[in-house]
Amino acid sequence: MSAPVVPPTRPPVPAYGVLGRLLPSGPPPRAMSLLERNMRAYRRAWLLLLSGFVEPVMYLFGLGIGLGQLVGDVTTDSGRLVPYALFVAPALMASAAMNGAVFDSTFNVFFKLKYSRLYDSVLATPLGPRDVAVGETSWALVRGSLYAAAFFVVLALAGLVRTPWALLMLPSALLVGWAFASVGMAVTTYMRSWQDLDVVQIAIVPLFLFSATFYPVSTYPTSVAWLVQLSPLYHGVALLRGCALEDLGWGLLGHAAVLVGLGLAGVAVTERRLRSLLLR
Repeated sequence: MSAPVVPPTRPPVPAYGVLGRLLPSGPPPRAMSLLERNMRAYRRAWLLLLSGFVEPVMYLFGLGIGLGQLVGDVTTDSGRLVPYALFVAPALMASAAMNGAVFDSTFNVFFKLKYSRLYDSVLATPLGPRDVAVGETSWALVRGSLYAAAFFVVLALAGLVRTPWALLMLPSALLVGWAFASVGMAVTTYMRSWQDLDVVQIAIVPLFLFSATFYPVSTYPTSVAWLVQLSPLYHGVALLRGCALEDLGWGLLGHAAVLVGLGLAGVAVTERRLRSLLLR
């Protein structure tokens, strides 16, 4: 009696997706599969991804350029005299990166976590809570970076990119997006209903208005100036403004370190929260 014929088995498909096969340095962490999933989901809605930078562009032309004709030049905190539009532009670019990262890491993540139960399915694969945290944060970072890159093109067309050092605003915007995406997703894991997301809007508006976005810190009263400098967006604004105005110094590394610290802390909290929520 002949032995049964066993069909050849196919090698297992890596959990890294197409992105892993395209990168020459080898397969990235499994979180890239979740990033690729989001990219595929938005492949027909790419205009929606760029819609978030419209509001900062309107502020740029309405306040930075329009009101700037009346304001004239302003003195920065380092003592330089620059046109108002050039002063406001980097801050609005940082705001664009913040808007894209926060929107995706809060509203979209909350829907996937509480309603579509996407992460329950994801954790049935080789992916773990850390992969979910890194993957979703990376996608929010991509979205925030798209906003910032589109805004940078607008700045260049408006003649507000006046030094090669301004190109450093692009990687700086990545740090802003990463910090807000990580913290946003960490906060979202504590929310229980859509009404809780109102807190996001309540927090974003003051950050946008009072992070030295439209005025130098020196114009605030002393009792308020220290509070402004505690804002995470302030560090992003100061970092991008230093690059745009060629006002480089060791202080920019401090601002970058704060954003990196926020990003690492956000990912760590998100991983711990997802582990407690989904792996009970």
